[in-house]
Amino acid sequence: MTLFLQNMGTAAIQVFILYIIVAAGFTADKLRIFTEKTARASNDLLFYIVTPCVIINSFLTTSFSKDTASGFAVAIAFSVVAHAAGILFAAPLFNKKDNSAVFKFACVYGNLGYMALPLAKAVLGETGVFYCAGGVIVFNTLAFTHGIWLMNKGKKDVKFSLKSLILNPGVISVAIGLPLFLFSVKLPSVIQQPISFISGMNTPLAMLFFGTYLANTDLKTMFRVKEQYLIMLVRLIGVPVVIMGLSRIFSLSETLTTACMISAAAPSANNTVMFSAKYGKDTALASKIVALNSFVSIITLPVMIALSQI
Repeated sequence: MTLFLQNMGTAAIQVFILYIIVAAGFTADKLRIFTEKTARASNDLLFYIVTPCVIINSFLTTSFSKDTASGFAVAIAFSVVAHAAGILFAAPLFNKKDNSAVFKFACVYGNLGYMALPLAKAVLGETGVFYCAGGVIVFNTLAFTHGIWLMNKGKKDVKFSLKSLILNPGVISVAIGLPLFLFSVKLPSVIQQPISFISGMNTPLAMLFFGTYLANTDLKTMFRVKEQYLIMLVRLIGVPVVIMGLSRIFSLSETLTTACMISAAAPSANNTVMFSAKYGKDTALASKIVALNSFVSIITLPVMIALSQI
């Protein structure tokens, strides 16, 4: 019990640190210093430049070995299982609801880029980011296939874009970083240093942006969405428990287990809002789901991380 409480305290401090930055973003929006409109206009900077640098930097700073290579493969496999568990858990739910696609998307897809990567770096360092990058590959692959199908379910003109599946920041950054890792390539400092500097922007920017989104969410009414509680049960408890059980069965290392747990236990992805906007769903509802999930994860994430480290 003592070890559990120590681990939970350590993880809780890291989560609390991140939410202090969220609070700064929230305050900045309320004071009109840095608003949600500005954050959304800057979102592509984070999505297309900063996050890819985070992933590439994790490959550059992780030494190649049989253990790290096999660990990365395991992280990918566990992420596939986590997403599959989310899909299966959500399948019988919300089918008679008008916004079933939004609810199911929120169950399946966690906030890997904006929450899991910064938290993994805070708790585990670059090795944690390296393993979480495996989850990013799975996330992008499924979001641009299953996610699009889900949002367009019932429409006759549903089309998958192979270009969007392959040419997205998560997949491209792994395609660049993985060979550098496998062949132990060391880039000149004049190239590696800028990548490192830009990757350092990910955590503060992601949290500041999220704070501005929360500032423009009706926080009072988000508790009235009954489906929220089923989504949280699946996203914040059900999927992490599956991953925890598998990690025990396969006796994964503590670092790999914690990295997989952070990815599995991340709250509903911001993409829930972005995909809802793109495919004509209720963006206000999606924002409330992401906001409440993220609030509750302040408690659930430290608990799951502590359990994974016992």
